[in-house]
Amino acid sequence: MQTIWLASKSPRRAELLQGMGVPFEVLQFTDAAGAQYEVDESVHPGEPPRDYVRRVALDKALHALSYMRDRQLVARPLLSADTTVALGDRILGKPADAAEAREMLGALSGQVHEVLTAVVVIDGHDIRQMLSVSRVHFMPLSVETIDRYIASGEPFDKAGAYGIQGHAGTFVADMQGSFTGIMGLPVHETACLLEPCGYRF
Repeated sequence: MQTIWLASKSPRRAELLQGMGVPFEVLQFTDAAGAQYEVDESVHPGEPPRDYVRRVALDKALHALSYMRDRQLVARPLLSADTTVALGDRILGKPADAAEAREMLGALSGQVHEVLTAVVVIDGHDIRQMLSVSRVHFMPLSVETIDRYIASGEPFDKAGAYGIQGHAGTFVADMQGSFTGIMGLPVHETACLLEPCGYRF
């Protein structure tokens, strides 16, 4: 099975790809000075959450493709993804600090929200994209519960300030959709996108 390029540094996406049996190599984006840099993930004014997550995932893929070509890396299928949490029309990204994490978790407490993960595969001139939409219902969270969770350090690299695969799984009263999509890479959609590249699952 051919190795793919993974345009993501997420350890959760790497773990899920490994579970699928897909060999991959992570693209390490650096500028001319060797510094890490990222795609702009700011939200455009009035941009709906589903449009936002699709746009960012595609931008990541196109950025990675340009990076590969500039550095004359071997041509392989390329996979990128982006995950966001949406509370109505509000997009909840990764919290910058404890105060922002506390505010996000307080907003999600007792509410139903959506977790959106867009996946993009580029294979030659072919660009394919799918969107996973899951609905998650959080139980009411006390101030003490939120503070303990923040103290664990778990919220800070995750959209919506939580990871369902960790302790925050205990907050979930009900969910509909893809558990792996909520983690950051929906394996069903990913398999569908990779099958035209010759992968069999």
